[in-house]
Amino acid sequence: MSYQPAWDYQEKLLQENLALKASGNPDATRHYFLLVEHPPVYTLGKSGLMEHVLIDDATRIQKGIEFFKTNRGGDITYHGPGQIVGYPILDLEKIYTDIGKYLRNLEEVIIRTMAHYGLKGERSSGETGVWLDPSISGQERKICAMGVRCSRWVTMHGFAFNVNTDLSYFDMIIPCGIRQKSVTSLEKELGKKLDMEEVKQVLIGEFEEVFQLEANRNWPTF
Repeated sequence: MSYQPAWDYQEKLLQENLALKASGNPDATRHYFLLVEHPPVYTLGKSGLMEHVLIDDATRIQKGIEFFKTNRGGDITYHGPGQIVGYPILDLEKIYTDIGKYLRNLEEVIIRTMAHYGLKGERSSGETGVWLDPSISGQERKICAMGVRCSRWVTMHGFAFNVNTDLSYFDMIIPCGIRQKSVTSLEKELGKKLDMEEVKQVLIGEFEEVFQLEANRNWPTF
């Protein structure tokens, strides 16, 4: 799905939950966990800097890469085929009202999913997301970027997990505004392409476990 329709759909679900809260019926809010692959697109968070985009608009358009300024946290990142983008629309008042804990739990979902494939995902001090070898200078590589928005404790946006991602697109930006650290993927680390649907199912199972939520697996597809 292209980025704009996915963003619009997130906004629709968030606004529905906010309307239920405003109507005095907060128990009726619903949790959603959207998983999507986007065509090539760069997105810039509220605190991001345009100078972290290293190509001009004409070159970007010629390469078929869209660009959006978003209302999430974080800086510049890339979304594209072979990358699982997760958008949890959660009412944190039903879970816990702690954004820091929410982000750490999103990281935990990715760390557990990576462990399923024999990889040790880790957190990097002061940097949101999931990394490999974050404490070894010169070997730090990011496999999952994160940026969220929260309105009246309802979340949107989320994470971008590199599975079979074409990493060359990251060469045209400074990913997450972090210089001198590289980006990686499951494919690069394992030396083989992964079945995207299998990875999604592992990820969903870990999400259910970490957040203690059970998915209705008869979800709509687009």
